[in-house]
Amino acid sequence: MSTDLETAEGIETRELVHFVTQKTRFAIVNNILQHPEQLPSMYELEELNPSVSEATVYKHVQRLIDAGIVEEVVLADDRRRQGYPWKFYGLTDEGQAFLEEHNLLAAEETLQRIYETISDKPEKMVKYENAPRPET
Repeated sequence: MSTDLETAEGIETRELVHFVTQKTRFAIVNNILQHPEQLPSMYELEELNPSVSEATVYKHVQRLIDAGIVEEVVLADDRRRQGYPWKFYGLTDEGQAFLEEHNLLAAEETLQRIYETISDKPEKMVKYENAPRPET
């Protein structure tokens, strides 16, 4: 099975696998997979990567978007609530297929169980985790 990602911006399959599995980007992909809705906000991604600056998390999310692995999903105006996020990040269908094709989703269920055991989440993160999400 082949995806459209292989030709995105001239990136070949091997290069794209290397790109996605770069330490910070792969952590972000795993954070998306382990999130209960698989749609974390930028704040949640930043909190899950405390050893990396907010700017670095943002930069890597943007690179994953540019590569077609991740997409920004926006909550409809009529569903937004003050004090809650309205932009979320999830895998594209092509990104999901690419990860499956290259055996990079094998730990998805384990990642979700690990996420459920995090007991010291900041109050804001718990609030954001329970924010309304767009239908995907």
